[in-house]
Amino acid sequence: MLRAPGGSGGGPCMGKSPATAAALLLLTAFASSSADGIDETVHWNTKQTNSFVISRRAAAGQSHGEVSNDPITFNTNLMGYPDRPGWLRYIQRTPYSDGVLYGSPTAESVGKPTVIEITAYNRRTFETARHNLVINIMSAEDFPLPYQAEFFIKNMNVEEMLASEVLGDFLGAVKNVWQPERLNAINITSALDRGGRVPLPINDMKEGVYVMVGADVPFSSCLREVENAQNQLRCSQEMEPVITCDKKFRAQFYIDWCKISLVDKTKQVSTYQEVVCGEGILPDGGEYRPPPDSLKSRDYYSDFLITLAVPSAVALVLFLVLAYVMCCRREGVEKRNMYTPDIQLVHHSAIQKSTKELRDMSKNREIAWPLSTLPVFHPVTGEIIPPLHTDSYDNTSMPLMQAQPNLPHQTQIPQQQAAGKWYP
Repeated sequence: MLRAPGGSGGGPCMGKSPATAAALLLLTAFASSSADGIDETVHWNTKQTNSFVISRRAAAGQSHGEVSNDPITFNTNLMGYPDRPGWLRYIQRTPYSDGVLYGSPTAESVGKPTVIEITAYNRRTFETARHNLVINIMSAEDFPLPYQAEFFIKNMNVEEMLASEVLGDFLGAVKNVWQPERLNAINITSALDRGGRVPLPINDMKEGVYVMVGADVPFSSCLREVENAQNQLRCSQEMEPVITCDKKFRAQFYIDWCKISLVDKTKQVSTYQEVVCGEGILPDGGEYRPPPDSLKSRDYYSDFLITLAVPSAVALVLFLVLAYVMCCRREGVEKRNMYTPDIQLVHHSAIQKSTKELRDMSKNREIAWPLSTLPVFHPVTGEIIPPLHTDSYDNTSMPLMQAQPNLPHQTQIPQQQAAGKWYP
């Protein structure tokens, strides 16, 4: 079962006193094996980042003296509810990585113990174990931080940023730029929770993280550089603005200066309007007088006639005009057709005449073979070859290619035989 060995939580705070800074360091508690039903208590502060790390190794247990490499997943929820409080977030990348609970409690949760149920699932053996985490929330109104700046770090994931050493390095870089007396990480949010896209799994791309930092002194001139017109123009053109103090972060953190947000709560105008409580009685307008029972009847016959007659009359006029155009205006066309012969009849008559002439010409053929295939004159004597058929014979019923007898005046054409030999 899971159990955290103890410790108090709080957001990283940097001030003049080392003891104060050490007392407000980021909570990092590791869960360890224990029996079901044993609760662990941690202390978190409002207006600062708190985290609780759930160790997968402790939940997996040991086998033969070695830590088991079983895949472990965790489920967290508020006791008696299906989900966590709105200010509390949880993340676990893979079943082989640790889970992290993190968030910044609200002022409404102060003084109320928040019990979080942590359930571990072994994906290989299907074993489960449950542990209760009790979070005592304390107020942090002793040190107001009216000046708040939110940075977007592109090369970090939220679980990497929650590590105390990484967050401490970032706050140290911000302190060198801002020079405040007190500096605190108010909130840390993943870019995915702000509508960002999941990065592609190439080139070790990160999803990005938003880090809100609060201080007790106004913003430095370096942080104000992003608000000038030149940098605003470069941001609108999706170009990187020119910030003089960017080199102090570039060694470890890649900051998107176009997404930085500077909030000065000392200049915010309150929009709260005081509510004037009245007696809750409306002004006297006299007694209510309902309409009388005997209402004067109204004649709707004229309205009905106007509504029905006018569209009907317009439709009738349009119908008459269309009938006149379609029927009465075709008189000239009909008269012209009476005196003009139909061109189709002329074409049909011409085709019939041509067909008859061709049939008459085919009956007068003197030879059965086409003139292009038979000689008209004898090749030796020059005499005209007599016709094969008489004029009375109908050549149209004869086939075009037929066996022709050898005429006495025709020259025999020798035929080539196989193997190049000639026979008489």
